[in-house]
Amino acid sequence: MTTLAAGAGAGAGTGRRTLTRQSAASPWRHVDLSLVIAVVLLAAFGLLMIYSATRVRLEERGLDPTFYLQRQAMFVAIGLAVMTAVTLFDYRLYRDFAVLIYGGTVGILLLVLSPLGAEHKGQQASFDIGAFQLQPSEFAKIALIVCLAAYVSTLREQVIDGRRLLVILGVAGLPMGLIYLQPDLGTSLVFGAILMGMLLIGGAKARHLVLLLLGVVVAMVAVVQLGVLKEYQVARLTSFLDPTGDVAGAAYNLDQSKTAIGSGGFFGKGLFQGSQTNLSYVPEQHTDFIFTAVGEQLGFLGSAVMLALFSIVVWRTWRAAALARDVAGTLMCVGVIAMLTFQVFENVGMSMGIMPITGIPLPFVSYGGSSTLATFAGIGLVLNVHMRRFL
Repeated sequence: MTTLAAGAGAGAGTGRRTLTRQSAASPWRHVDLSLVIAVVLLAAFGLLMIYSATRVRLEERGLDPTFYLQRQAMFVAIGLAVMTAVTLFDYRLYRDFAVLIYGGTVGILLLVLSPLGAEHKGQQASFDIGAFQLQPSEFAKIALIVCLAAYVSTLREQVIDGRRLLVILGVAGLPMGLIYLQPDLGTSLVFGAILMGMLLIGGAKARHLVLLLLGVVVAMVAVVQLGVLKEYQVARLTSFLDPTGDVAGAAYNLDQSKTAIGSGGFFGKGLFQGSQTNLSYVPEQHTDFIFTAVGEQLGFLGSAVMLALFSIVVWRTWRAAALARDVAGTLMCVGVIAMLTFQVFENVGMSMGIMPITGIPLPFVSYGGSSTLATFAGIGLVLNVHMRRFL
């Protein structure tokens, strides 16, 4: 009997080792298909909305009505390739090279502020590469997630005390400051959301988080009051507080946006229908205000479906965080959750008039190359953590 028990134990041990080797050798067996499908459906939904929001305007100008559709489809295809590429290397490799990633990110953000950077719409935030604009601040969000996860994971069981919190604030503050100088307050706010989310799960003390949040509020008020931002930027940020104050000026976008969403009702006016969209009454509708095209054409029902897809993405990302093998993996997933949820809440909120207008795109749905590629890279990071949870 003892021999049989020993043999059975040895067999079980061998089976466990075989299973571990199989898991290690084939992380692709553990791809989260639910997450991938939800992301692809959101991207496809975005392509449809971008086409619906731009086709009439392009036709009126004698241009190809599929111009923006084709470009965004190319961005999505490249984004899928980037997502796949991010999963090829163990996420712990990114953690180990976090210092180089951080240094490269800061260097590129400095470079975009130099004469090599291009200015568009009052912001020096991108490099012109042929007909395309590469915006480093979008990719800096992913770099920040990796770098903060790398540092906090080295603390192991130690609490994030005041000294370590200052280090973290310094790590996040430098790229945030450089992005603010572009000036791009919207992306800086996304950085703040990532920072708060990762500190919350990373073990920061409650009183430190409260003080940090109060400091952010004070800093934002100071930025507006001290004239650091340009006048038109202040007007956009504060127009939601008094949307009837200047309907022909700063509040015009908001007024047209609310009209478009409100006119959609429950079922919407139908795909490719709606005066606000077809007559191009909503400025920047295919980028910052893409949600207005959803609300007018597909109504509350279509908007709810889109938000349900985002909920699936957040749920699967949270699941990956919970199943992660180490602290670094958990924090990377949490950082992506914070980035996505804040951007969705802010974009939809500003379109409805309950949040300030900051120019933050709607992930996967708004037109834009850098934003699309960076968001796919973030999903690749989540898939990477999930695929290697047994290693």
